Amino acid sequence: MTLARVPLSRLADVKTLVIGTGGREHALVESLARDPGVTEVHAAPGNPGMAAHATLHQVDPLSGEAVADLAERLGVDLVVVGPEAPLVAGVADAVAARGIAVFGPSAEAAQLEGSKAFAKDVMNAAGVPTARAFVCTTAEEAAAALDELGAPYVVKDDGLAAGKGVVVTDDRDEALAHAVACERVVIEEFLDGPEVSLFALCGWSEADGATVYPLQPAQDFKRIHDGEQGPNTGGMGAYTPLPWAPAGLVEEVLRDVLQPTVDELARRGTPFVGLLYAGLALTSRGVRVIEFNARFGDPETQPLLMLLDSPLSPLLMGAATGTLASVPPPAWKSGAAVAVVMASAGYPASSSSGDVIVGTETLDRESDVAVLHAGTARDAAGRLVTAGGRVLAVTAVGTDVADARAKAYEGVATISFPGAQWRRDIAAPAAGLP
Repeated sequence: MTLARVPLSRLADVKTLVIGTGGREHALVESLARDPGVTEVHAAPGNPGMAAHATLHQVDPLSGEAVADLAERLGVDLVVVGPEAPLVAGVADAVAARGIAVFGPSAEAAQLEGSKAFAKDVMNAAGVPTARAFVCTTAEEAAAALDELGAPYVVKDDGLAAGKGVVVTDDRDEALAHAVACERVVIEEFLDGPEVSLFALCGWSEADGATVYPLQPAQDFKRIHDGEQGPNTGGMGAYTPLPWAPAGLVEEVLRDVLQPTVDELARRGTPFVGLLYAGLALTSRGVRVIEFNARFGDPETQPLLMLLDSPLSPLLMGAATGTLASVPPPAWKSGAAVAVVMASAGYPASSSSGDVIVGTETLDRESDVAVLHAGTARDAAGRLVTAGGRVLAVTAVGTDVADARAKAYEGVATISFPGAQWRRDIAAPAAGLP
């Protein structure tokens, strides 16, 4: 993917196209719509929530040529690719080939998320601290790795699995069964300690090399039930900032994880342009990388963007055009933000579609609460209905985590649909609750 430096004048009066259908993309759309430098916001395929802020278009998000055709037809200046699957499929490459700025890594660089084995190889080459691991393709290899590392067993599908390809268990039979069900797995040592998500905006140019702007840390909640019980999900809630995070964490992760990773990719001839997501464990032995993602995380993006004080488009356009080093680093509002995900009946094993959602309109007047749509649609009668596993993320800002959390849960209480499920403990410890 060829990147050309452009004048800073290109960073104003921007027409944007966001690719995706979920809560992360809705948050991006809302943030771009608030940006005074953005003149048009388009989304494809989008969702009903985005329709209030963007013009929606039908497109196959996995088809690079279809996305590039749409971007050309709309005359947009910047394409923002939200989900991981289009990035791994090379959508960013196809858009860049048309001479259109695109925020999102090339297919080759997106293998940081598309292949956990590739990510481990990059981390090892860059000296990034991570868990000891084995890449396994047979039941015999998996069994040997499980016995070598011991319980708790951590087994990860090597490819994309929408956040649900990881099994962490003390049951060896369960771990081995998951390994055998996958074509290739990474089996790694269990990392103790709290988990943190740290995102970074990444740009690259011949003149400046790799520029990395970390965002503030966030924490998400992956399992379906309170107390981190039940199966993994794509994420049931998140909050930022982390009042308990150690001082200097962002600087340490930038120095030891983010910068070495993007420098290693650039050394390999595949510079990373877009959003690098580091999932971290703060272990008793120090910070360790659990995983990398190659795009904004969902649901952490929702609270993060509600607290972002900088306009978003110069940061995204700067990364996409090799001028990020000339854009001021992101600035943050005071206070905190909390997102609580409402999921449909049966999630994560299945999902329920067509259930009528009521109450979202009552929050439209609340400036400090946003209902960010993920799995929603309109039925034949025009009613808002469920259309996926994670349906909505009620996201609120407040003076601190406790205030934001209270507002988010007040918002959840106004919304209902059959079988709705949500966790009651999002951000509870950070808010001083048991």
